[in-house]
Amino acid sequence: MQNLPKKVRRKKLSSRVDLTAMVSVSFLLIIFFMLVGELSKPKVMEYDFGNRGGCGLIGECNMPNENRNMTILLDDNNKIITYSGLIFAPIEAPKEVEYGKNGIREELFKRNKMVLDYSAQLGKPGKGVQVIIKPSKKSNFKNLVEILDEMAIAKIDTYAIVNEFTPEETKLLASK
Repeated sequence: MQNLPKKVRRKKLSSRVDLTAMVSVSFLLIIFFMLVGELSKPKVMEYDFGNRGGCGLIGECNMPNENRNMTILLDDNNKIITYSGLIFAPIEAPKEVEYGKNGIREELFKRNKMVLDYSAQLGKPGKGVQVIIKPSKKSNFKNLVEILDEMAIAKIDTYAIVNEFTPEETKLLASK
């Protein structure tokens, strides 16, 4: 017999797939989505109007310092109405101002300087104005962003955006 060449048998390859990399990627994705889910939750800080009670026998310890408060009401057609103090007993009467450096910015600088001087006289230097921004349902987002820009320009770091209007403020917006 002749020497026939031997048939070369191929080695059977293992049918197992290495899933180590897939497990690592899946754990990274799980961690990523858990982190994104936690960071995307809205973080809200309550604005204390001082009417919670519980600081002792003195009733005035819960009252807000209306000398520091300035309220900005935003309405449609770029209308801004400001007043200082409380609406039923304002320190500065409500008035309509414009956007820009000769309008709301000038009011913010002036009011903040007055409050800083007042706080220094009381022995509490550095306590500036507290601004309450109240956009109406008719105001647009651009106006809110412009007011927030004015807060940054005027270096006012204590402000709150509130969407609740008192009946007096609603009448004030309707009348002006």
